[in-house]
Amino acid sequence: MNLSRRKMIFLVGGGAVLAAGGAFGFAATRTPQTAYLPWSRAGSYDDPRMRALSWALLAPNPHNRQPWLADLSEDGAITLYVDTDRLLPQTDPFNRQITIGLGCFLELLRMAAAEDGYRADMTLFPQGSSATALDQRPIARIVLTADSAVVRDPLFAWVPARRSNKEPYDTTRSPAPEVLTQMAAAASNGSRFGGTVDPAEVADWRALTREALRIEVETPHTYQESVDLFRIGRREVDANPDGIDFSGPMFESMHLTGMFSREIAADPTSFAFTAGMDAVYANADTAMGHVWLVTADNSRETQIAAGADWLRVNLAATAQGLGFQPFSQSLQEFPEMAGPYAQVHERLAPGGGTVQMLARIGYGPLVGNSPRWPLESKIMNA
Repeated sequence: MNLSRRKMIFLVGGGAVLAAGGAFGFAATRTPQTAYLPWSRAGSYDDPRMRALSWALLAPNPHNRQPWLADLSEDGAITLYVDTDRLLPQTDPFNRQITIGLGCFLELLRMAAAEDGYRADMTLFPQGSSATALDQRPIARIVLTADSAVVRDPLFAWVPARRSNKEPYDTTRSPAPEVLTQMAAAASNGSRFGGTVDPAEVADWRALTREALRIEVETPHTYQESVDLFRIGRREVDANPDGIDFSGPMFESMHLTGMFSREIAADPTSFAFTAGMDAVYANADTAMGHVWLVTADNSRETQIAAGADWLRVNLAATAQGLGFQPFSQSLQEFPEMAGPYAQVHERLAPGGGTVQMLARIGYGPLVGNSPRWPLESKIMNA
């Protein structure tokens, strides 16, 4: 669940006080010190593999779990594994969304290598894979080769500016239909891109995505999976720079005064829970367009390709100044989501196939980076 920071101000109004001075006031204004450093360190390593990986770890991924591990024991090569401790068994029981996130990672690695003058030759699942779960087998083996003919990707320029914008969007500004054409052109790995900015269709998608959000939050085991990943305050974000970030002066104050905690957020009778739902619904209700990817099959290789296209579509949206937030709750395969899942597939894949991703778009405020683990913590056998 993605709680809007602007909307979460309700907690301050409900009782938390922002102190103007003293130790409390100083603590309340502190921000994470290390969680955002990987954004500024991208591309600064001597080893070309590390340079490419330092960009790749900025890729979007579900619940910001950052489930990648890179083995560098072979000269000139990278073997990518999934960290099975970072899966989402409740909301992503077959690891489909995690695999898409790994596809985003691999595409950004390829783009970064090309920017550096290297060709990235990838072999996916060299020891095979399972359709039901990711395991200890490698996701990909990547060989970097210096190649003066490698083509740089213009979308790479937008990597530092890419965000998942989880704030309400401006309902007075509608994206032009032409933006969909630009995003469609970016999807070049076999996914079928679709989207709409038609007000009547957007209204239908708002209602469907709102209902899917309600189901995910009101299903105890799926909501608890998100709550367990709340990182509240700068100390928690620096200690575990993944999951769902609640940092900044407002959340520091709420945390220090006991107004906001994982226990409070998990209680459906609490004011925090009720107002938090209002915040989540505000995102669904201010969508000014929706985009999606559909694939003909649902193999692991296809999920990786869908991730590559998803990253590219996200970067194309960034290039056009659009806010972009994945809104794929209705695509999750846990039993309680069966109704919205069927509705989405009836609309977007009536002849068969899998709807891999769905997002809302619109014009929103500028937002900051997401926390990231340092690259060194993701390297095996360097």
